Amino acid sequence: MTAWTDEELARIGGAEELQIASLRADGTLRRYVTIWVVRAGQDLYVRSAYGADNPWFVRARASGAGRVRAGGLERDVTFELPDDDVHAEVDAAYHAKYERYGPALVRTVTGPHAAGTTIRLAPRGA
Repeated sequence: MTAWTDEELARIGGAEELQIASLRADGTLRRYVTIWVVRAGQDLYVRSAYGADNPWFVRARASGAGRVRAGGLERDVTFELPDDDVHAEVDAAYHAKYERYGPALVRTVTGPHAAGTTIRLAPRGA
């Protein structure tokens, strides 16, 4: 398994938004979708603001892999389920980074309902 570098964590985790695309069965990328991204510890996380039925989230979970672009970087990733004990830290990261947009928006990606739509982004390959 490859780990994020400190530079990647800073640039991608510090980016306001991330573009994410999942892989199709034939290995080609789907269209990129723009979403929020947070860093918690040495990991990067995304959540579906519109629930587990959001098409990008369904495709990401089904494919298990894709590509992200943020902070001037582009990286192949796997989409992983996080450990259950990370959700409070991910919630705090979303609040710290995006609270300025208002509590109504941040609530879409925080709290117990959002935990089930959490994806840990893990770098794939070199």
